[in-house]
Amino acid sequence: MTLTVLTDDQIRSLLENLTLPELAGFQDALASALHEYSTTRQDETTSVHQPERISVHSAATGATTLFMPSCNSTGNGIKVITLTSPTSTTTTTTPPASLPPIRPTGTLTLLTPQGTPLGFLSASTLTAFRTALASLALVQRRHPAPPGTLTLVVFGCGEQAYWHARLVLLTRGAAVKRVVFVNRRASDSLKGVVQRFVTGLEEVVKEREGWAGCVFEGLVRGEEEEEKKVEGALREADVVVCCTPSTEELFDAGGLVRRAVEGRGRGRRAWVVDTIEGALTEAGELIEAGVREEQMVELGELLGKEASARKDKLEHWLQTGNVIYKSVGLGLMDLSIGMHVIEFAKEKGVGTHVQGF
Repeated sequence: MTLTVLTDDQIRSLLENLTLPELAGFQDALASALHEYSTTRQDETTSVHQPERISVHSAATGATTLFMPSCNSTGNGIKVITLTSPTSTTTTTTPPASLPPIRPTGTLTLLTPQGTPLGFLSASTLTAFRTALASLALVQRRHPAPPGTLTLVVFGCGEQAYWHARLVLLTRGAAVKRVVFVNRRASDSLKGVVQRFVTGLEEVVKEREGWAGCVFEGLVRGEEEEEKKVEGALREADVVVCCTPSTEELFDAGGLVRRAVEGRGRGRRAWVVDTIEGALTEAGELIEAGVREEQMVELGELLGKEASARKDKLEHWLQTGNVIYKSVGLGLMDLSIGMHVIEFAKEKGVGTHVQGF
């Protein structure tokens, strides 16, 4: 058996240069895993298992390390990722302010169903990509195809923010006219994420994907004039993406969560989530709003290829009113995308391949 080792730079290079047919392969892999999870995990004979993640906190660094195991019909995986805890600034064990924040970093280990090691992958870019790929499924259903005009507002300026914008541009580039990144302070990261699109990608890529004329902006919260610009962008927005670890509201939603529930009618689905169990225990905004299990629908249920009256009803529901998607993340997402990355890297001749590991 061959063990494939991929660095973050190698994974980023592979994913940055995807064509639409290649992206479709990743989408199919993710859709299959999420659909299998949503439809078979209650079956006692299923191979799908998604245990709760385990976390440990370091008082010395202010960082949290997450251990995320999973398995399904394709194999087994465990991701270990470390990041600065968003709540660390409110604890008595907060490290000195001079310590730099830790961006999500770690590894993904993949094995066959029999336990033979298959891959050892850097997890930073992979995590951001798979999260954005799941969100993209809903964007594509709400905005089936260009031409048109789309305004995308993204809160945050890290890898999650970048990949959410990047995948929308790859698939809906001809329709996207404006992308606005919003951050709580001026920073090199905010300037950097804008420049990655303005100058970091070749013009031939922009022309091929149809967004050469797209306008990119970076706005900073706090100043009155900037706040007005943010409010204006939100009013125009067709898609709003929140990619920050903030524990405070990013904008005044005016009871958006409750209105979404009430507007759909009592007991009707109001939210799309990647995992209902995870949302009920980890999604603070849903918990505080009193959103119940019967008011959620899992993304995996929407991604099945088989036709049914219920699926038709859900597709119709997606086209009415605002659609709100909450992702808390699943190890199964990393497992499915990681497995596909390994095969894709082999096709492209990328990575280190250890024979007989």
